[in-house]
Amino acid sequence: MAIDDLEEPSQSLNRRQFICGAASVASLPLMTHATDSIPSIADKDGLSATSQTVPMGFSVVTLRVNQQSHVISVDSRTTLLDALRDHLGLCGTKKGCAHGQCGACTVHVDGQRMLSCLSFAVMNDGRDITTIEGLANSTDKLHPMQQAFVDHDAFQCGYCTPGQIMSAVACVHEGHANNAQNIREYMSGNICRCAAYPNIVAAIQQAQPLMKKS
Repeated sequence: MAIDDLEEPSQSLNRRQFICGAASVASLPLMTHATDSIPSIADKDGLSATSQTVPMGFSVVTLRVNQQSHVISVDSRTTLLDALRDHLGLCGTKKGCAHGQCGACTVHVDGQRMLSCLSFAVMNDGRDITTIEGLANSTDKLHPMQQAFVDHDAFQCGYCTPGQIMSAVACVHEGHANNAQNIREYMSGNICRCAAYPNIVAAIQQAQPLMKKS
């Protein structure tokens, strides 16, 4: 029997059909992950009510932010900065350079200042985090450092101000605010493109004795 006498099976696939079928199969895991329910903001008791499976590459973390616990599911590569802004809606912490060079994203973690763009959310599971939104003890009165920045007009555009204030508070707590030279040195990691540096120094000098009393 000659090869030419063989009939081509009616159910055979051509190249286009094979590629389309393979692409459809490959997309199924992505579609499954997309439909998974990912817990975001915790409920009023600070605990997630969702118990569904967490997608591969995600982690469930508990972030205690401004004395309130939030259980969230995030991509394991998510920075603390993005978790605060995108998952918890705390946009006071600013994203500047995303390389740890400008200081706009400064927060306090366990009482120490930290550049939140350089830390993963999963690294801060269970730790106490304070952002600019939680700096004041009451809703009707500013923190002494916040008030000093207002009094001395220590900002212009204001974009860097939350990070400046968080670093300034840490500067005082660290004992580095005893003179203008030390303030400039230990605030050097926070960049102000508007160059309000003299007013920032004056604001820290005003707030320093008031913070000791509070």
